[in-house]
Amino acid sequence: MDGATRELHDILARLWRDYAGLNAQVARIHALLAEAGERVVHDHLALRTWGDPRCSIDVLARPFVRAGYRPAGAYRFAEKRLVARHFAHDDPGLPLVFISELVLDQFSPALQDVVAGLLGQVPEDMFDAPDLCARGRPWQLTVAAAEALRRESEYAGWLAAFGWRANHFTVSVDALARLGDLARLNDFLKGHGLRLNDAGGEIKGSPAQGLEQSSTLADVVDVAFSDGVAAVPGCYYEFARRWPGPDGRVFRGFIEGSADKIFESTDQQGSRS
Repeated sequence: MDGATRELHDILARLWRDYAGLNAQVARIHALLAEAGERVVHDHLALRTWGDPRCSIDVLARPFVRAGYRPAGAYRFAEKRLVARHFAHDDPGLPLVFISELVLDQFSPALQDVVAGLLGQVPEDMFDAPDLCARGRPWQLTVAAAEALRRESEYAGWLAAFGWRANHFTVSVDALARLGDLARLNDFLKGHGLRLNDAGGEIKGSPAQGLEQSSTLADVVDVAFSDGVAAVPGCYYEFARRWPGPDGRVFRGFIEGSADKIFESTDQQGSRS
């Protein structure tokens, strides 16, 4: 194993540990699936960042690209003022990596000023770190500043509160032996008290589009700010079922309309209080 591959596996492991530690749903869902005789394989993971050249999609993607990932799709979310790209590796055992960024110049001067202040607290050498995507939140901000960002953009509020870390991982429903139908899996999860994101319907996408997705709603977690602690929606768990297209090849991309609704799994109004 070369250095880039070792670095990749280290970053993936760190992202997973941090995500699982922040999201109590993970251990519960893994236990439920294990009791049902299932083994979890991940389809993809997602990262969020600011549209600033020091921490852009390309910057967060660097350790993945060095280890053999390649750009495989580009997406735009006009209403949320986001762009995204996903990266794929030839090794089918490695998850896809979906990275999105906030298009800052489409927001108010007030939001841009707050974000500039946050990034101004980041040591310059950290932007060059190969593991920037797993560094968490290196800035301080007040509860009021986080709330002001959230009111203009739920995405900005989440990113300000949590920083650079995995926003979610996604279970490959294709790899499930008994619960390989997404509607059946959703019913199984709801039957055990888990709440699902129903924005745009519990299942986003369709077999005809090549991808069906669902997700839990993020539980709120206590986050430390410079002036106190506040409850903020944290991370969620996603589930993806992929289908072959007319050419018989399984679809390996993403659908903008579906991803747009999946983003709302961390919205304040949807998450449990």
